Amino acid sequence: MRFNAHRISIPTILEVGKGNLGNIGELLAKKSLKKIVVFFGGGIYELFGKKIMDSLAFHGIVVLKSYEEDNNEVCSITRLAFTLSSETEGVIGIGGGKILDIAKYVSFLSNLPFISVPTSTSHDGFASSGCSLLVEGRRTSVAAKMPFGIIVDIDVIKSSPEKFIYSGIGDLVSKITAIQDWFFEEKNLNITIDDFAVMIAKKSVNSIVHTTFANIKEDFFLKELIDSLTMSGISMEIAGNSAPASGSEHLISHALDKFVDIPELHGIQVGVATYIMSKVQGHRQQRVHDFLQETGFFAHVKELRMTKKNFARAIDFAPTIKPYRYTYIHSKEHREYAKNLLTEDHVLQEILI
Repeated sequence: MRFNAHRISIPTILEVGKGNLGNIGELLAKKSLKKIVVFFGGGIYELFGKKIMDSLAFHGIVVLKSYEEDNNEVCSITRLAFTLSSETEGVIGIGGGKILDIAKYVSFLSNLPFISVPTSTSHDGFASSGCSLLVEGRRTSVAAKMPFGIIVDIDVIKSSPEKFIYSGIGDLVSKITAIQDWFFEEKNLNITIDDFAVMIAKKSVNSIVHTTFANIKEDFFLKELIDSLTMSGISMEIAGNSAPASGSEHLISHALDKFVDIPELHGIQVGVATYIMSKVQGHRQQRVHDFLQETGFFAHVKELRMTKKNFARAIDFAPTIKPYRYTYIHSKEHREYAKNLLTEDHVLQEILI
């Protein structure tokens, strides 16, 4: 019998620390990237552009072109990718999830290294091979490739609105239910899970849920959150799919994206769905509850006035998002239990309207 060894991509540059925006030039120069294009998220150039450009220039790195993009339609990104200069040696995305996904997909289509520089921690996308792009007007998951580099400035993350930190918290805690869904799928579909991907995904979430903190903007907590989200992204690369980091809770969130006029941040929706599914699974539900309570996630969600009606509809629609999978939400019995929780669980009564 022949066994194939893993061959995975992992970031060559991985720098998480204070003041890193001012060190971008030095970090790229070490890897001999000399001619690049830079994608800035909305408002990022005004805030940090001079610091970044000065660092790049000081280390002899030529910015062939810079963009401040907001259009994440697949067709628009595809057209843009084929206008890049043939001299381009790398693509940098600096900002939130939208601009990182745009830059990531441009680099994927152009077969160029991508350097991810997130200015918020709303989900693990900054460290994964996937993108969330608009396809015919709806947010859709699209495959790309792992970043060549990840550079995170803790000071910048700390200055971002708290909603992005809460979104990252919601996305990260979902690994608890996602892994359980993968085991459920193995039992029911006779698939083979990847033990090493499971181990990395478990480590990613356990690292943060057991962290002692007084405030979610503490340097140590933010570094743990970023490190954990990075490990989550790598677990998907190891598995060759999103299963170790994305299960029934993500399907509920993707379902909400399909019909809610203005969806909430991905990780916010996922965090609520994780709480629901942890109770459906009967797996670590107290740990999930305590972490979301202690971080202030539930209090934040309460202010958003998300509705039980939309979650009930999303629960029913969720299996159609990935009909080839078999998570807990693909079972009618478990869907009914999840919908009952919307009206019976005291936490959901408190945070949803």
